[in-house]
Amino acid sequence: MTLLSSRPPQPVEPGLLSRALEVAGRLANDATDVITATAGRGTQPDLKDSPFDWVTDTDRILERHTRRVLTAEFPGVPVVGGEFGADHGADVAEYRWVVDPVDGTANYVAGVPWCAYSLALIDASGPVVGVVADPYRAQIYAAARGRGARANGKPITLTDRHGTAGAIVCTELTRKGGWPGMGQFIEQAAAAHAGVRVLGSAALAIAQVALGHAAAAVLHNYREWDVAGSVALAIEAGAVVLDRHGEDSALPVDALLVAAPGVADEVLGWWQDSVG
Repeated sequence: MTLLSSRPPQPVEPGLLSRALEVAGRLANDATDVITATAGRGTQPDLKDSPFDWVTDTDRILERHTRRVLTAEFPGVPVVGGEFGADHGADVAEYRWVVDPVDGTANYVAGVPWCAYSLALIDASGPVVGVVADPYRAQIYAAARGRGARANGKPITLTDRHGTAGAIVCTELTRKGGWPGMGQFIEQAAAAHAGVRVLGSAALAIAQVALGHAAAAVLHNYREWDVAGSVALAIEAGAVVLDRHGEDSALPVDALLVAAPGVADEVLGWWQDSVG
């Protein structure tokens, strides 16, 4: 994963932003149709490293479709995907697309209504455009640098919080289970009268912060394609994105906290205390 520079981000040509938003939105709608039509219905999962790290026919079909469309619409811009890896030169290109065709595949296979399609265009400063499809709620979340964030076309702006009492904080398991210190993190949240939820999709966990449903999301490790689309939403909605040391970085190298500004320091403290 490429370490990205701190904000302020570099400007992007307006025509590119508009075209990227339009194409990404179209692909998110395609993904919504496929996911809702096939979830929990004989998806023929294959196993990766963990029994809950699934690969399905749907993942592969959607990523192939995404790659075909992006290659035709944005020739020369490499694609990095969860199923087929990185195009040549993706690590040095000015722009790259990153896609996770089904984030939350174990939920998808089981028919649990909590998974997402995530697509983002990235440059050296972080996400340029991000689109996340939430098929079960018939929502398409979209954001572009400097243009704000929207849910099904309606603007979303984060309402700040002044404490975590009564709030939800999201996190996710690692590929091998709970992350080191996760139990202590949950205990600290409970002591502050906040609840921790592990729901099975990193993209949707971060989206909940952008939408104001959760106060924060902590991912102790992640893959770029899982989160880049929803990080774009969070930044444009007004959330802060920090690394494990509390430094401002749009896509930290290995772990991140996304939070309403007023509670970021508190949740960061739980996280840092829990991992020593």
